[in-house]
Amino acid sequence: MALLATTTAEKWETSPNSRRILVGLLGRGIQLSRTPAMHEAEGRAQGLSCVYTLLDTETMGETAPPLGDLITFAGHFGFTGFNVTFPYKQEIIPLLDELSEAAEILGSVNTVVFRGGRRIGHNTDKWGFKESFRHGLAGQKRREVLLLGAGGAGAAVAQALLESGVETLLVTDLQADRAEALASRLRSAGTQKVEVVSDLVAASARADGIVNATPVGMVKLPGMPIAADLLRPECWVADIVYLPLETELLRQARQRGCRTLSGEGMAVFQAVRAFELFTGLAPDVERMKAAFAAFGSVRDPAETGLGQ
Repeated sequence: MALLATTTAEKWETSPNSRRILVGLLGRGIQLSRTPAMHEAEGRAQGLSCVYTLLDTETMGETAPPLGDLITFAGHFGFTGFNVTFPYKQEIIPLLDELSEAAEILGSVNTVVFRGGRRIGHNTDKWGFKESFRHGLAGQKRREVLLLGAGGAGAAVAQALLESGVETLLVTDLQADRAEALASRLRSAGTQKVEVVSDLVAASARADGIVNATPVGMVKLPGMPIAADLLRPECWVADIVYLPLETELLRQARQRGCRTLSGEGMAVFQAVRAFELFTGLAPDVERMKAAFAAFGSVRDPAETGLGQ
């Protein structure tokens, strides 16, 4: 990662007139993502001509091009790289040439960088959630935490929670084999503190905290990933969905006296790390937070968003 940053920065220092960058977000149903606003605003502040576009497969007709073709097109069209969001964070892995250590361990990619003709996958979600958790839920009990969702975002959140001092991680997913695969991957990476659970009543009764890493709560997937009556007031609740900032899960949790954490922090911090990967420049976190907030103040409150 450090080598990438140095190489990119050195190239720009010797070619000041080429300080422009084309990046994007690959996903489905992402028209209202706040990520473009954050990257473009930070680019302007850093003196870059940064264009961040959306590669939204939902707008590509009844049959979107194959994922491999989209990646090839991005390379041909001069992209420096692109972010990846639901539902492609795991599907994209076989199409890449190289993975960062974090992406390989997690089996999930949310950032792709083109370098030397190679496609390199990274994961900035883990650091993004870890930083959000550190800032927003400092001092909260974390002996046992229930994680809802074991997909690409769930894998990153799982590792972040374990690195944040969670003693036992309880993982559940509608696809039981996916939860088992994540638990196995985490154990092979050196942790034995992961349990796959299916009884949400029993698991929620044990948990000091609950994290939603599923897309449930977005406008296109309304509702809650867990029954409201399982939310105990002494249990904190976090959601990685950021649009709306207060999902139904967080609203119900707040009404029951739970401390809550929205998806805003993860969305901002993952973008901070991705910007550095794309540009080789250190972004201003507070400036990116401000761009995120400013974008939200003029949009419809019924927007959707998950991680990016």
